[in-house]
Amino acid sequence: MNKGFKPTNKMSKLKLTGKQIRAIGYPEGPVVSVAMHTMCTYFKHHTEEAALQVLKNILDAPENYLSDEHLHKIAEKLVIKPEPETPPMEVLGAAVHYNIFGAEQIEEGALQQMAIAARLPVAVAGALMPDAHQGYGLPIGGVLATNNAIIPYAVGVDIGCRMCLSIFNIDASQLEKRAASFQRELVAATLFGAGRDFTNSDRGGTTEHEVIDRKEFSEIAFLNPLREKAARQLGSSGSGNHFVEFGEVQITSEENSFGVVPGKYIGLLSHSGSRGLGATIANYYTKIAMAKTLLPNEAKHLAWLNLDTEEGMEYWLAMNLAGDYASACHHTIHNKIARAIGERPMAMVENHHNFAWKEMYEGREVIVHRKGATPAGKDVLGIIPGSMTAPGFIVKGKGETASLNSASHGAGRKMSRTKAIANITHEALKRELKEHGVTLIGGGLDEAPFAYKDIHTVMKSQQHLVDVLGLFYPKIVQMDGSDPKRRGKRSSDIVGE
Repeated sequence: MNKGFKPTNKMSKLKLTGKQIRAIGYPEGPVVSVAMHTMCTYFKHHTEEAALQVLKNILDAPENYLSDEHLHKIAEKLVIKPEPETPPMEVLGAAVHYNIFGAEQIEEGALQQMAIAARLPVAVAGALMPDAHQGYGLPIGGVLATNNAIIPYAVGVDIGCRMCLSIFNIDASQLEKRAASFQRELVAATLFGAGRDFTNSDRGGTTEHEVIDRKEFSEIAFLNPLREKAARQLGSSGSGNHFVEFGEVQITSEENSFGVVPGKYIGLLSHSGSRGLGATIANYYTKIAMAKTLLPNEAKHLAWLNLDTEEGMEYWLAMNLAGDYASACHHTIHNKIARAIGERPMAMVENHHNFAWKEMYEGREVIVHRKGATPAGKDVLGIIPGSMTAPGFIVKGKGETASLNSASHGAGRKMSRTKAIANITHEALKRELKEHGVTLIGGGLDEAPFAYKDIHTVMKSQQHLVDVLGLFYPKIVQMDGSDPKRRGKRSSDIVGE
């Protein structure tokens, strides 16, 4: 391979024109200017004849120069790259079976989205929870089992969004007596707001955690640049419907696996996900999925990755990392507040939603996506919140196959954020908070209780999916207080999705 020529002893500077380069056969386009720049910079002591001969050699066999230190820039412009093969359009088939719980309180958009998801070629079974409402791809409240395929938008943008409840052996009456102290520690140990992190924060510096040292950050090239930001945001809660709150826990069932006798206690409840890490993973792999799996327009956000492909396995690993990161964020918050109030929780109940699991269904392994749905396998514990004034429910799953071992992840919205802001007044929100004895720090009209469905109606629609072990009544609620219009594109939909 002739990779070039040694410079001659002549010290005159090489000058080439685009006309000369095109005359030896170079096509019109950027390659002409790249060739001219490369030769006049790195081969400036060649004669014109010698320089043009080098260019002719590259033109004849550009693949021979792809590894040359300088000439590869020209060769890369000349190598004919095969057009990527466009995958065939996937055809939606007949819908697989799926059950709907509380259909009378689910909006039409969510019903339509579930119907489309059930027609995917990779779909095996599905279910729609009573808190369901329209989202992107799979509706929020949608559950979908697939065959060896992972759908990023059926997991959701906020990967691993979860609930976490710490129950403290403190009499519930202390919540009112020490309200100022609990409120102070709640504010001091939490951080809300889209994009915010603990750099130069008045809430203290970053927290060390083993999840930041996970091998996925170094083994998956895409994740490596996300590590630093993830470290800065560890222990924060983001925006939208995410919260951290003190409240009264009422354990009503003696049959609970977390060993708390019936009674009233103080609890700390948090709801948030994987912050910028999860959102970046979701958007990146969704684009890959949409390029590899072409679907009709109405189903395009349900593009999948096969788990036996490199991209599919990468997403699976990244999704699990994001889920563990979300868990670490909650534990960081709960540990900080527990230390601040001088107590250790006697029990902790927590669960993911916005995730996918490998589970068995009718004798075979499937991938169960729960987008805004709580795992409710036999004896699996979970938290189903209401609103800032409505109770949350501590539940134990019954393992109902009809729901793919799932239950709702909350009350579910009945108003979009835009509609809530347009129709709910600050005066009405203040009255509602006062009536229920709730102190709100931050929050906005888009998260007002009136924007949500009646949690009691939702729970009635899934009474054969979960057993209720106790209740959580919010009393001091901390949320993001920024203007929802400034929280970023599609903030009305992606938070909690």
